[in-house]
Amino acid sequence: MNAPRRPTLEEIAEARRRVSRHLPRTPLVRLDLGLPDRQIFLKLETLSPIGAFKLRPALNAVLSRDPAALRDGVAVTSSGNMAYGMAWAARLAGVPMVAYMYRGAPQTKIDGVQALGGTVRFVGTQTWWDYIIGADRPKGSELLINPVTDQAVLNGNGAIGLEIVEDLPDVDVVLTPYGGGSLTTGVASAVKAVSQSARVFAVEDESAAPVTAALAAGKIVTIETRPSFIKSIGGPSLVPQLWPVAQDLIDGAIAVRPAEVAEAMRLLFRRAKVVAEGAGAASLAAAIARRDLAGNIVCVISGGNIDAEAYATVLAGGIPAA
Repeated sequence: MNAPRRPTLEEIAEARRRVSRHLPRTPLVRLDLGLPDRQIFLKLETLSPIGAFKLRPALNAVLSRDPAALRDGVAVTSSGNMAYGMAWAARLAGVPMVAYMYRGAPQTKIDGVQALGGTVRFVGTQTWWDYIIGADRPKGSELLINPVTDQAVLNGNGAIGLEIVEDLPDVDVVLTPYGGGSLTTGVASAVKAVSQSARVFAVEDESAAPVTAALAAGKIVTIETRPSFIKSIGGPSLVPQLWPVAQDLIDGAIAVRPAEVAEAMRLLFRRAKVVAEGAGAASLAAAIARRDLAGNIVCVISGGNIDAEAYATVLAGGIPAA
């Protein structure tokens, strides 16, 4: 596995040109919460055709490849949204697609992959993690695209950050959910290339917050995790190949409680009629919880693919089972 690097502004702009022929630009909208010291804006990646930001990196990863490399199809390891995005991109390219997922991933994401013609192969969580960090790889002949460390993935995610600074040049803070770290790294690369003052924070579920732990320890550590309904972010550790790049770009980490995330999901529905999954609402939860943040704050609402039963529980005032 090649070590990823910080995307350049030129690479990010090229990625956006490549995918913009197939995707609409997602809006940046203000959420007026009446807070005197901050203005909150939502970058609505939920309005992507698959309901999540992952379509941009997936499309860039597929469309930037030599067609000969795609002859046997593409494969990706994913907890859900990247698999969904890769299935969409593979269908556009007219090639087969395989997703390696673990059981327990949201059914709506599994259904989305299969509806687009993708094949889902379930693996154990340790095998899934080994595929992510490159300690092992599946035996298939498809081109395996790493959802975290692939350079084209990072470049594609950077397009989100580029749109943020274009739409809000005086942005002060950008909050992004941190799972594998490719979203945060891509967005921060673009934001920091344009703005000298904007800060970027990684947002985690406190039930599994490896970025917070790594920053405190000064190195990657393995942590104990607790079950949570919030999928796609958090885990026992960090992807070692990407962490040096991400660490150099972020200004800190914010860990939020599942109850705070559930309330942010309800707030998004009540005030903006936005459906967000747990990871998607985590950035808004952080913007509300961290009273020391001020100015123009952009929350990347990364996805809205949540199973109906879990979402109904949230809207009824509860917290879904993990």
